[in-house]
Amino acid sequence: MSLADLTFDLWRTFDEVTARRIAQKAADHVGGRLSHIEATEHLGAPLHRALVERDGQEFALIPGGRVSLGFDLNTWQPTAQQAADYAESREQGYGYGPDLRTHLERILSAPRSVHLDTVLMAVEDETLTEPPADIPAALSARGLRMPSPDEWEHACGAGSNTLFRWGDDCPLDRIPYGDDTGPHNEPNAFGLRIAYDTYRAELTSDVTAVHGGDGGESVCGGYGHLLAWLPLATANRNPETAEFVYGPDGEGLYDNYSTRPVLTL
Repeated sequence: MSLADLTFDLWRTFDEVTARRIAQKAADHVGGRLSHIEATEHLGAPLHRALVERDGQEFALIPGGRVSLGFDLNTWQPTAQQAADYAESREQGYGYGPDLRTHLERILSAPRSVHLDTVLMAVEDETLTEPPADIPAALSARGLRMPSPDEWEHACGAGSNTLFRWGDDCPLDRIPYGDDTGPHNEPNAFGLRIAYDTYRAELTSDVTAVHGGDGGESVCGGYGHLLAWLPLATANRNPETAEFVYGPDGEGLYDNYSTRPVLTL
């Protein structure tokens, strides 16, 4: 089987021997080394994490194919605690709209089905060392590129249709920043350290979207518990953060943001 034929659905059917063989093929294709492969429980079945090291950087294999992205608000109901937490934030002047559903409609990407190529994606995001406009050329010189928003969401959620990569709920007795025990500290199903720190705001090829964090805005602003967790939501494109990053106020502050390089197969 060629790497071009590999899909997420097919990858989930492989035993360890087959997964290792395909992952080794991906490593060979990019002149890298298969550094780690293991099975983890995901969506009620085993999913293999395959990591490839190239030039001192570790990448995770992200199988693509036809995948579902975005968050379907029509099939979701907030918990009573989530609704109450949002209402409390609204009383303090934060949030958009009269209720949590209206707020989420504004910040989350809509449900959609897309076709994605299988890629290798960096396990760790990289802090920008140049203005965003210069990053594509800088990455290209290393044989890399920025991810698309669809690639980022798929890599983060790994087929999950929940609000966060770990589920629909989050701890509402604390904020994620400074919390060493929360679900955001665990690697995701593909082995990525992603959506793990609201101070990390990851840029993609789309200037209207920022992923995985809001640069710490919600924490510094004291928005409330749920609103402090929502920047980590898989489908959150943090539109206000994107406007700031690419607007005049964000000019020169590029080292506060990051991107997650992709190695095309």
